[in-house]
Amino acid sequence: MTIRRRTTIAASAGLAASAALFRPAVAQQRFPSMFVFVPAGPGGGWDGLGRAIEQASRAAGLVGSFQFENVGGAGGAVGLPRFVGQRRGRGDAIMVAGAVMVGSLITNRTPVGLKDVTPVARMTTEPGVIVVPASSPFQNLQDFLNALRANPGAVSVGGGSAGGIDHITLGLILKALGKNAREASYVAFAGGGPAQAAILGAQVRAGISGVSEFSEQIKAGRMRALATTGETRSLEGVPTLKQSGMDIVIGNWRGVFGAPGINANQRQALTDWMTALHASSQWREILERQGWDDAFLTGTAFEEFLRRDQAETEQVLKDIGLAS
Repeated sequence: MTIRRRTTIAASAGLAASAALFRPAVAQQRFPSMFVFVPAGPGGGWDGLGRAIEQASRAAGLVGSFQFENVGGAGGAVGLPRFVGQRRGRGDAIMVAGAVMVGSLITNRTPVGLKDVTPVARMTTEPGVIVVPASSPFQNLQDFLNALRANPGAVSVGGGSAGGIDHITLGLILKALGKNAREASYVAFAGGGPAQAAILGAQVRAGISGVSEFSEQIKAGRMRALATTGETRSLEGVPTLKQSGMDIVIGNWRGVFGAPGINANQRQALTDWMTALHASSQWREILERQGWDDAFLTGTAFEEFLRRDQAETEQVLKDIGLAS
């Protein structure tokens, strides 16, 4: 079974350090200020995308100032109702979210969903990576798979929220090994920072997240990458799951949503901002540096993608026993 979904999880490390490299462009300012809601803790992929949007927008002269709020928990299911309830009708507010939230909302059976916010733009996609701490006895993917095959419950794997891309990836691996996803010892974390700390501290035996979220630790030799989840290789010397004989291709998309109840003009203003941001040299530099794939999509095309993604995610979760 091959799962093909467009994705992104990414870290914000290095964004602030690169500010001096950007030369502000002459551009029409779209907003004097913008409120950015991140339904996850600092240091993870959604936070990274939000900070990247701030960095590029300020450098390009598109937005004057930014205010951030982070509310983590349950893959965005905790924060989403807060954004919906407090920012209704506000055209100067956005929420950063993506594929993880789609799975989390299905798993948690929440009454508030992405139907209650306003789709603006899909921005990026990114494959995942399976890692272990440098001290791990798992020297390669086969060692990890052998341990899972022998006793899934004895191999704790850390990642994002239950039902999200990381959890789904582990479930698909177990299914390919002839195991039940419910046998997994999956440890869900509210953000990339806590997950990374747990992996480095060997509190879990392995971890799954977006490539960029663990790339610095992999380069520094503190984590060992066993495999990536994309169609093609994302890290030198690291095979994909597909190249390793598992028919699995999966990743994580991230995007921007407006508040509920905004009018057509407010929505268009947000779309125009994201379009100008996407066309800027500052944004292209960030995409290249972070290793994010460009997945820009707006309007009805983004809405149609969301409907497909919701249906496909729900089916996958049912297939691997993570949803009823």
